[in-house]
Amino acid sequence: MKKSLELRAVVSPTPAIIAAAYDENGKADAWTLAFYTPTSHKSPCLTIAINATAKRKTLKSILRSGAFTIGYPSIEQAAEADYIGIASGYEHDKIAEVGWTVTRAEKVNAPVINELKLVVECKVVNTVTIGSHVQITGEVVNIQADESILDERGKYSLEKLKPIIYDEENWRYLAVGEKAADAFKCGLVFKKA
Repeated sequence: MKKSLELRAVVSPTPAIIAAAYDENGKADAWTLAFYTPTSHKSPCLTIAINATAKRKTLKSILRSGAFTIGYPSIEQAAEADYIGIASGYEHDKIAEVGWTVTRAEKVNAPVINELKLVVECKVVNTVTIGSHVQITGEVVNIQADESILDERGKYSLEKLKPIIYDEENWRYLAVGEKAADAFKCGLVFKKA
């Protein structure tokens, strides 16, 4: 038997990601969020949503610059990612305070946080306000991966990246578990000949 729960956005499980952009003075700013989803294969796009009612500096920076990066912190970086999500970008140099550094992205005018082992560079292609949040769709124009997280085929490995999974229901971070099955193969047991 199912029970109705409190109405809210269901975001669990989702990766905790860090969006970064340059502010009006060219200073790197970042914010950790969990409202994120891939939205298109061709051209490759992803969508993030940032609370507009909270006056997030990173939202302002992304909308002004038209570009952003998404970085995937590892579970070992949970404290740093958490701080970047809770401290104000108007009052703190969050990136420097956690001991991280940035370089300019290769394809867009946005910062890459060097300590994040997987970074996606995006140019803004669409924005829409939905309720309390601004949804920003970015076209993926470059993906940078640290060699330490690549497998033998040259693809990034979630097991090596160890991304943070955010649990909205219980306000906690979880690690990626073990492989459960092969996608696009395990369901073939139900296919009729």
